[in-house]
Amino acid sequence: MLQNSNRHLMGDSLASLTVKELKQLENRLERGITRIRSKKHELLLAEIEYLQKREIELENESVYLRTKIAEVERLQQANMVSTHEFNAIQALVSRNFFQPNMIEGGSTGYPLPDKKVLHLGYTHLSPCLFICILSRSNIED
Repeated sequence: MLQNSNRHLMGDSLASLTVKELKQLENRLERGITRIRSKKHELLLAEIEYLQKREIELENESVYLRTKIAEVERLQQANMVSTHEFNAIQALVSRNFFQPNMIEGGSTGYPLPDKKVLHLGYTHLSPCLFICILSRSNIED
């Protein structure tokens, strides 16, 4: 009996069925298809909901990462020598204002700046920028 039912559902051995039995088989198939479509629809909606949540998470992560990149770039720019400062250093170097061994950290006739200055907040400055700042203070004095 079960084998015949499966064959009927597959569309085989239908010749022996009456019109009433064919109609019942058709109704069973339509109900089955309706349940299958309903389940498929439910799964698709769940997948769409998951993907929408994931999209929001990725957008938030993207905003966070862009903010971090901007912050890092801002910090890098703050630590870089500006064009004006670089030109000032180049001008001093071209006039031999700095002795070569002074730039390289060798001994000079000039007293070295107090190392306490470096520990009070200037540790992030590049050596060129630090020299430029010292030069400006010497020029202004």
